[in-house]
Amino acid sequence: MRSILLLVFMVLAHSAWAQRATIHGRVYDSDNNKGLPFVNVVVSGTTIGTITGEDGAYHIAGLKPGFIRLEVSFIGYESVVSPEIEVSNSKPTYLDIELEKKRTELQEVTVSASLFRKTEESPLSLKNIGISEIENSPGANRDISKVIQSFPGVQSTAAFRNDIIIRGGGPSESRFFLDGVEVPNINHFATQGASGGPVGIINADLLREVNYFSGAFPANRGNALSGVFEFFQVDGNSEKFRAQASVGASEVSATIDGPIGENTTYIFSARRSYLQLLFSALELPFLPTFNDFQFKLKTRLDSKNELSFIGLGAIDQFDLNLDIEDPDEQQRYILASLPENEQWSYTVGAVYKHFRDDGYETIVLSRSHLNNSAVKFLDNDDSSLENKTLDYLSEEIENKLRFENVSRLGAVKLNFGANLDWVTYTNSTQQRRYYPDGFLNVDYDTDLNLLKWGVFGQASNKIWNERLTLSVGIRMDANNYSSSMKSPFNQISPRVSASYLLAPEWSLNFNTGRYFQLPPYTALGYKQDGELINKSNDLKYIRADHFIGGVEYRPESNVLFSVEGFLKMYDDYPFSVKDSVSLANLGADYGVIGNEEVRSVSKGRAYGLEFQSRIASVNRFNLNLSYTWVRSEFDDKEGNSIVSSWDSRHLVVFTGTKKLKRDWRVGARWRFVGGLPYTPYDMNRSTLVEAWNSNNGPFLDTDRWNTKRFDSFHQLDMRIDKAYYLNKLTAKFYIDIQNLYNFQNQDQDILVRAQDADGQFLTTDEGTRYVLDRVENTSGTILPTIGIILEF
Repeated sequence: MRSILLLVFMVLAHSAWAQRATIHGRVYDSDNNKGLPFVNVVVSGTTIGTITGEDGAYHIAGLKPGFIRLEVSFIGYESVVSPEIEVSNSKPTYLDIELEKKRTELQEVTVSASLFRKTEESPLSLKNIGISEIENSPGANRDISKVIQSFPGVQSTAAFRNDIIIRGGGPSESRFFLDGVEVPNINHFATQGASGGPVGIINADLLREVNYFSGAFPANRGNALSGVFEFFQVDGNSEKFRAQASVGASEVSATIDGPIGENTTYIFSARRSYLQLLFSALELPFLPTFNDFQFKLKTRLDSKNELSFIGLGAIDQFDLNLDIEDPDEQQRYILASLPENEQWSYTVGAVYKHFRDDGYETIVLSRSHLNNSAVKFLDNDDSSLENKTLDYLSEEIENKLRFENVSRLGAVKLNFGANLDWVTYTNSTQQRRYYPDGFLNVDYDTDLNLLKWGVFGQASNKIWNERLTLSVGIRMDANNYSSSMKSPFNQISPRVSASYLLAPEWSLNFNTGRYFQLPPYTALGYKQDGELINKSNDLKYIRADHFIGGVEYRPESNVLFSVEGFLKMYDDYPFSVKDSVSLANLGADYGVIGNEEVRSVSKGRAYGLEFQSRIASVNRFNLNLSYTWVRSEFDDKEGNSIVSSWDSRHLVVFTGTKKLKRDWRVGARWRFVGGLPYTPYDMNRSTLVEAWNSNNGPFLDTDRWNTKRFDSFHQLDMRIDKAYYLNKLTAKFYIDIQNLYNFQNQDQDILVRAQDADGQFLTTDEGTRYVLDRVENTSGTILPTIGIILEF
């Protein structure tokens, strides 16, 4: 770090400041990709601008470096405000902007372009996250999964995890798309069968913006119950080679981009963590190591055709730090309970677009692969195979083909298409599990091949002089796993959205829809006595019915106030036969969920209200204040409604950043999460020697599921940024301090086996039961981070 700082200051000392940032690109018709001439392009908040040429190209020079937006307007087209983009002296910036034709002339009211976009298909429950919010978000360290936690309806957890829990739904209920390619895993050390992990895979260096849907999902985005995330990447530099290096909270990274010929650009990044070095020095009981890569190659074949290739991958290793000489009780508990884990994953895909005069077609072909293995020995004694308590190896391979057509029939926008997926799921598990009715020897090998297919269509139109926007969509999904899943008519998924313009600043929005999600492959492929037991149990798609309504007020183009009420009704959720708990309550810890016998019998509901106020000013300040009141409930084994594990009740998030002189920026984020329910231990089962040894730890009392509740959690994060925009170099530095006032979060007590003076475990009842000690468990520490980003 000292050498890096010395190098940076030497470069700064020999560089000169200038105001010569440039941005260029093209403005084109969204229906046919034709460049639009004579379009007004102005830098937001200034009088600096230009007019596009005959091919739609524009060029603006002499800009002050930093984050900017462009305001684009043209007669006969809807005015737009571009996503944020950063311009600097060291590199030209390229940004294409699409415009949509006006279908009718709005005479009674005039609506100006807004920073906060909504689509005809999703007029509510859609949030757009710009690049400066990703880059400068306090407490997030440029991790998009943590940035998302600043938005309404998204519950953050006190632990160092990126579980995405939206509006009371479980962490397995969201889907992710990178430039239109579905990506199953976006976190390192992911929980198989869910979405979470401690660190995000997606590198912020490649991101342009993010669309976050908490409802009103468009019909072309299936298999989601609570959230859909669309990540859009920047294109590579079209003029010259460029490089960037950075040191962050947990990793070092490098990014390169540039042109390949006239019509092709590339961008590539790679990262490697150094957490294992820090954790070893601090004598933490586990040593995580992760590596990841990300790339995009885009070529414009001609004016009507373009092709992109994208890739995202990760290699994760999780080792135990067995060299700690005298571990304390908490270290002993972690070392005894956690397995050694290795995981790797990748997604590669190709996106082809063909433009016509009245629309365009998209073909997406992709492949995703997850390999997950874990091994555990009792007390980490691998001298004998008899001590092995877990041997797990699993693969999930998805090959996907999706076709979409977007066209216009007069004022009606049509989007229809189909998808076909070929899935291979393998699993080899040896484990001895203890349940209240005795031991279950889990020993099976699965090689499951699954064919999934779906069709979808959506029509949208603006009527009544464009005051009312209506959108109606439907999709049907099916697969060949079982007879009930094979019929697409069992998974008919209709949806309707409406937005009524009460006045130029006010709109009334509504959506209702039925959504389906396939249970995790871990449940589909689970075997008992050589049989796919969950197939015999007639496992079904999970269903959720959404009802959402809200009011939106936009007094200025950069100011938004909104209120939304939501109700989600769940049905056919997988329910654990042995543990008698809905899988909707699981997934926010490490390991695997769903690899057990389940039945599609669980029902539940989540409902609440969201309030948000948002002010976005690129060159001054950004404010985001949200409050969510949420209740989440699922049925227990008796059919009685109990609170789910995500019933936080109150979520408050305030995020603010302020740009100061000389390219300084300060920011703060304060989060409040109501106390979450938890389940007490089953002490009778936990003390049994055989039971403890099989589980490598205690058991929860599933008869008292979520009968206890933690205290509320809150945390303040601060961040200071400084940027130097030089002729040939952009240098950025930041200090990010998480949990500034050192709040100590209440966690469930740890149970450890008592030991005598010789280190032998104490037992009772003739050696059949351990003596257990209860250790208070809290988490929370002040966590400062220094980051350095260099762009050449």
